[in-house]
Amino acid sequence: MQTIGLVGGMSWHSTATYYRLINEEVAVRLGGHASARISLQSLDFAEVRDCQVRGDWAGSAALLADAARRCEAGGADLVGLCTNLMHKNFPAMESAVSVPAIHIADAVAAVARREGWTTLGLLGTRWVMEETFYADRLATQGIAVVVPEEDERAMVDRVVFDELTQGVLRDESRAAYVEVMAGLRARGADAVVLACTEIGLLVSPEQAPLPVVDSAVAHASLLVDLALEPQPTPA
Repeated sequence: MQTIGLVGGMSWHSTATYYRLINEEVAVRLGGHASARISLQSLDFAEVRDCQVRGDWAGSAALLADAARRCEAGGADLVGLCTNLMHKNFPAMESAVSVPAIHIADAVAAVARREGWTTLGLLGTRWVMEETFYADRLATQGIAVVVPEEDERAMVDRVVFDELTQGVLRDESRAAYVEVMAGLRARGADAVVLACTEIGLLVSPEQAPLPVVDSAVAHASLLVDLALEPQPTPA
């Protein structure tokens, strides 16, 4: 078993989900008392959020790069970033380490290809929905996206930062998200990707009006796949 590096804390609520999912998957696959080898760096989200609000993406990139290096120094053989939005800084994090960095959108695309979905509704923070760094990564793998209307994007983003990343789950927000998902289905989405790792805490697959790709679940599963791959025997 290889050691999985996790750069988390953005927010800690979804990082806890990653930790649980990875260990549950390892236990199922290996049985007995097996659990995952994990090197975790959990950042202070207040610092990262301050960079986001000020538009200081170079500053947040430096935080993620340093955290990834610390994961590798702690024995990580591969590294995952436990957030969708901060994949805006993925190139800086990837270049900071000598081990593979696993992009969350690649995990999402793998699920979509397996299910035969070619168009995904994209639900996340406004940067994920309005900029191209996430959609472009999916496009390279044959996956198109549709996004909510402008007022819906504002609501989704507000709920993420004012509620979900602070551990607040409200029924009215769940209902609003479900309505947005229904609109994405009407506009041609085969499924919706929960491209914020906290959204799965609010809306379960059973509550969604169309199939769901929970990015945190997909990413955690791919990290386990790679960590458990047979390694070449040293010469």
